[in-house]
Amino acid sequence: LHLVESGGGLVQPGGSLRLSCAASGFTLNNYVIGWFRQAPGKEREGVSKISRSGGSTNYADSVKGRFTISRDGKNTVYLQINNLKPEDTAIYYCAACRDSYSRCVSATSYGYWGQGTQVTVSS
Repeated sequence: LHLVESGGGLVQPGGSLRLSCAASGFTLNNYVIGWFRQAPGKEREGVSKISRSGGSTNYADSVKGRFTISRDGKNTVYLQINNLKPEDTAIYYCAACRDSYSRCVSATSYGYWGQGTQVTVSS
């Protein structure tokens, strides 16, 4: 079971990125998918999650209105990030949770993780 993130990079404040999370070895639609991020010296924090059907989503208060999570119904989940701020700088990870949507909350709920993709916001 393997998750691979892509789409990170260096972007100026106010810019946009679209992160992708692709799965191999299993069907992503069978899992709740979450995006987490970890900035240097800080704990990993949950950013967003999406239900198996894609019909339910959640966002951290710090990213509401700027981040949009979606899934293509196949084996990829996306995180569209707009109006990027320097405080968004972090390694972004996607993760898969086998539990019910409401129980997929903390990082410990997620059993499968990608290697992360770096997002750097700087002028």
